[in-house]
Amino acid sequence: MTFVIPYPRIDPILFEIGPLAIRWYALAYIGGLLLGWRYVRALAKMPPQTVGVRDIDDFLVWATLGVVLGGRIGYVLFYRLDYYLAHPAAVLAVWQGGMSFHGGAVGVLVALFMFARRRGIPFRAFGDVVACATPIGLFLGRVANFINGELIGRATDVPWAMVFPGGGPQPRHPSQLYEAGLEGAVLFVVLYLFARQEWVRRRQGFLGGAFLAGYAVARSIAELFREPDTLMGVFPAGLTYGQMLCIPMLIAGVALMWRAKSGR
Repeated sequence: MTFVIPYPRIDPILFEIGPLAIRWYALAYIGGLLLGWRYVRALAKMPPQTVGVRDIDDFLVWATLGVVLGGRIGYVLFYRLDYYLAHPAAVLAVWQGGMSFHGGAVGVLVALFMFARRRGIPFRAFGDVVACATPIGLFLGRVANFINGELIGRATDVPWAMVFPGGGPQPRHPSQLYEAGLEGAVLFVVLYLFARQEWVRRRQGFLGGAFLAGYAVARSIAELFREPDTLMGVFPAGLTYGQMLCIPMLIAGVALMWRAKSGR
């Protein structure tokens, strides 16, 4: 007999006011952006102070657009392109879910590049402070995934397994919480410890590279416990689609750290 932990059925909608529904998922995005903004402001005040606090304040709107537009476009292109080509109006229905972290990351990178170029800010230095705050949003987003009962884990017999609504009768890994811990809490602490070192802060691009590489490793580990997306087919060596998308992130991250450490 397999014992499971009861899945806490939390309403994905926090509260409703007429036709307006406030969802935990939306609050995760808002909370991640606001908490990340405050954290980036604190980092920007540390030596060598390459990025001004006012620049951080002004970038918040750009970051919001990059996350939302990039995340949605990435989901459409990476996961369900055929469906959205047949139902183009559904692309705008973001309240029904469907966001891609990899797409959001590209969106923020584009926003960073455009904003840094416009303000005359070193792109890699700006990317470093923003990267350090990104795990905050990742943590909150994965917790929201857990509340929504989405992105469920693989079937298992571990004592902390849960039966998720819509996931069949099999007990499953609460993989969303694994991801919150690895991509959110652990990665945040690693970047925080790096950011405390002035020599690291002066090596432009090192923190950004550490984030990219760290996320790729954390996500790849979490994918071992997450139910694979069968719509995307089978990949070489049993890799999942999420792991495939992490390969270029890992390569780019290591290259950035090597380049920053060598002073290039």
